[in-house]
Amino acid sequence: MTPFIMVIFGATGDLAQNKLMPSLFSLFKDKLLPKDFFIVGFSRRDFAIEDFHKYFATEKEDPRWGVFTKHLFYELGSFEDATAYQKLEKQLEEIDKKMGSSASRLFYLATPPDHYETILDNLVATKLSAGENVKVIIEKPFGKDLETAIHLDKKLAEIFDEKQIFRVDHYLGKETVQNMLAFRFANGIFEPVWNKQFIDHVQITFAEESGIGKRGRFFDGVGILRDVTQNHMMQLVSAVAMESPKSFTKEDLRDARAKVIGSMKMADGESIVKGQYEGYRKEENVSPQSQTETFVGLKLFVETERFAGVPFYIRAGKKMPKEVVEISVVFTQTCHILFKEFGCPEIGNVITFRIQPNEGISLRFIAKKPGAKLGLESVDMKFNYKESFGTSGLEAYQRVLLDIFGGDQMLFNRSDELESSWKLITNILRKWESGKGEIQIYKTGTWGPKEADGLIEKDGRKWL
Repeated sequence: MTPFIMVIFGATGDLAQNKLMPSLFSLFKDKLLPKDFFIVGFSRRDFAIEDFHKYFATEKEDPRWGVFTKHLFYELGSFEDATAYQKLEKQLEEIDKKMGSSASRLFYLATPPDHYETILDNLVATKLSAGENVKVIIEKPFGKDLETAIHLDKKLAEIFDEKQIFRVDHYLGKETVQNMLAFRFANGIFEPVWNKQFIDHVQITFAEESGIGKRGRFFDGVGILRDVTQNHMMQLVSAVAMESPKSFTKEDLRDARAKVIGSMKMADGESIVKGQYEGYRKEENVSPQSQTETFVGLKLFVETERFAGVPFYIRAGKKMPKEVVEISVVFTQTCHILFKEFGCPEIGNVITFRIQPNEGISLRFIAKKPGAKLGLESVDMKFNYKESFGTSGLEAYQRVLLDIFGGDQMLFNRSDELESSWKLITNILRKWESGKGEIQIYKTGTWGPKEADGLIEKDGRKWL
């Protein structure tokens, strides 16, 4: 791996503290980073370098943290301050002198999206953006609607080549999301039934036990439709519905994902539920009159030959009964054809991909209950990464960072994927802005408003 300097804008924010720095330290401990690497935090918090090192308290208890901090630098400055970028430029030049060569430069925008343009403009003004060995990493949400996403993409294209742009959706780095490709296309027993002839419907649940915590300033006005559905959920749908890529290469895989996302359509104007948990408007930095959704449920179709007519039911919410992200592919119940008089389970075969926690895959099938009489019951076969391989694999951000260092864009969004997903989401946002879609208040610790149950139950189905 080649030497690199990573500048993290927003280095004292939640993302850097909870994901980026722990992941970088883990990669360091596992000897997956090059000998020469440097991480420069850029933030307006008035820290000396020692304060910056101490800021990541959960890591400093490890004896190797002291060695790691020798690679860790800090630059004080606001994103609007041109002088701070000039100081940053000098610091990067000093690091190059230490190494005796010019390292790859990675600019990670771990900030709220409203700072992206300011940072990019200053990178251009100082010519820090120049050079083929420069990469820019953008966190979601990438824009706030179709118009702003296109505008940001155009700006990036004016500064960087596509091969230099890494648009992060860390869910693509999850082991189970990647394993779905192996499960579908490396096992000949599943591909013949992976279509509308055998699949009744698909359910995707993204549930968080927590509320918004200290993210009120960011989350209020953004909402879960933009924060989760536009990116994570669209990628999970594409993992289920994509055709086999021509090859397991970056562009072929992105082509397959882009085709699915471009084929997504809402079932109709009524097949969406907008919810907000009780007490949300009393959270810190949230408007007392907020109409921001903390829950969204929707029904959509993927209009491809393989999945035409198969409904995808999606729900994402905060303050839910438990923390879980999973995809359930529900097959058409055929048990009644032969065994109707013996009593068939309501739901037959289901393949569930558990993305978190305890990543793994389960297969539900129908078996005869022990006894003299014929009775049928659903049972599960389960695969768990930790039990089968002795490890859960790399954490998602570790995988993402390694691919950035290696220049592999396979697990990163391409501009056409983003544009297609924003078209779908922006249509929903426009309806909400016009007054359609009244927000439904739901109790904390529940699966969202009752209207979310109605979304699927009106079709004679139930949430699993």
